[in-house]
Amino acid sequence: MQDKCSMKVCTDSCVFGAWMAGKIGIKFPKKILDIGSGTGLLSLMAAQKTSALIHAIDIDKNAVVQANENFELAPWAKQLQAFYGDVKKLPVLVKYDCIISNPPFFEDDLMPYKEEKKISKHGNSLRLSDLVIVVGQLLEDDGFFGVLLPYLRTEYFEKEATKHSLFVTEKLQVKQSIKHDYFRTILLLEKKQKPLQLSELAIRDGNNEYTPEFIELLKDYYLHL
Repeated sequence: MQDKCSMKVCTDSCVFGAWMAGKIGIKFPKKILDIGSGTGLLSLMAAQKTSALIHAIDIDKNAVVQANENFELAPWAKQLQAFYGDVKKLPVLVKYDCIISNPPFFEDDLMPYKEEKKISKHGNSLRLSDLVIVVGQLLEDDGFFGVLLPYLRTEYFEKEATKHSLFVTEKLQVKQSIKHDYFRTILLLEKKQKPLQLSELAIRDGNNEYTPEFIELLKDYYLHL
């Protein structure tokens, strides 16, 4: 369900969730934090691939209510819990093996009318520079962090992350179709530098059909492809 959330589920967030769930299924984290969790989509996708404890946090009270409703309906409900709060003020009582975030995309842009959309779409409540600081504090030394970004914000984010000793180890560049330029980037970051693994994904082919790569990535989550 997503009726209470200002930001609805979209294709690029599904791509991000599926890609990160794949990494989680390989790396076996025990504790996962979903920052800016919205409907709880990313947490639910991750829960299908792990038995880890998953905490979801959002500054939008309605989103937290919605996420917990969705969690209660899921077969993995015991693993999942959503909290209301500002992650910048979260005390470092627990560190996480994995952190995932689909953060607000825009900073210092024209603000939308509704307060909920200001929070969910714009980074005045959680700037990218704030996000890397928070992740650096909450991530275990051997943990990993996944983030979905607008393509044009990638270079800036990488520089901010490096300042706080978070290094890009994997990068997926996403196109809406094979005819389009990149519009999203998914980054995997760790506290230890490693050789970069770079890949790309087109969602649709030249006939506006889903590509085989997209189908393979989303097959466990989409009922019809």
